[in-house]
Amino acid sequence: MSIKEQFVQYIHTLQDSICSGLEGVDGKAKFFEDKWERQEGGGGKTRVIANGSVFEKGGVNTSVVHGALPKTMQETFKVPESNFFAAGLSLVIHPLNPFVPTVHANWRYFELYDTEGKRLDCWFGGGSDLTPYYVFEEDARHFHTTLKNAIAPFGAGLYQEYKQHCDAYFVNKHRGDEMRGIGGIFYDYLRPKNIEDEQRMFEFQQANGNAFLPAYLPIAEKRKDIPYAEKETVWQEIRRGRYVEFNLIHDRGTLFGLKTNGRTESILMSLPPRARWYYDYQPEAGSREAEMMKYYKPGMGVNE
Repeated sequence: MSIKEQFVQYIHTLQDSICSGLEGVDGKAKFFEDKWERQEGGGGKTRVIANGSVFEKGGVNTSVVHGALPKTMQETFKVPESNFFAAGLSLVIHPLNPFVPTVHANWRYFELYDTEGKRLDCWFGGGSDLTPYYVFEEDARHFHTTLKNAIAPFGAGLYQEYKQHCDAYFVNKHRGDEMRGIGGIFYDYLRPKNIEDEQRMFEFQQANGNAFLPAYLPIAEKRKDIPYAEKETVWQEIRRGRYVEFNLIHDRGTLFGLKTNGRTESILMSLPPRARWYYDYQPEAGSREAEMMKYYKPGMGVNE
């Protein structure tokens, strides 16, 4: 079985596992599935949960697409006329309770071919990150430590390297380099050197994907029943606005999907159902919300 066949099989199994785990925590809402086809080649399975007791909105999507590489992407990758194959799982979960963090993750594999079908390049990418509206440091440490332990067998320095990549990537540069959340790990363009390295990288992807539920579910379980009021919900929606800004302005996955005629509904499922924007909003001095702002400064978050 080729590496791309193995990867496709894995992400569909992982999609089932993650959806089942999230439904178990919610206890009310269930994912519904919307299968779609891409006219140029391939398609995907979009799974959405909404109006649950814990999760207000979320999606766990898989896509397997292929075809001619659009000219805009040829320019991005600096390649001539080419064909591509891309497969991945992408998820975003927006909880109802402001004390439960939003979470994002994706794991993907890409191949590039010449017009004769010869594979010219391939790479893996992905990661997961946490966006709390109110930080509990023990939760942040749990999330980071779980990811660190998952990838430790693949290299002692990988966690710190990919954590730094994550901190540098999930940033709203137009907001003075304000971080979207407290990070996690992020990596891209991991190119295997040979067949053995290709298999090792696939196993690395599996380790990351398998770490998602142990990293996130205990946090959601612990915080889902904390009482909250309108003040906390307003703050949650203001910070969700920052989340929207990043996804629509900076996120490479969103831009790639839109530029390759991906399914718009599936791509934009990452957006929250409610968000707010106030002109030049500043949290009240000395408030818990003002204290939160320190976590959104690069280098000031919580590690493992």
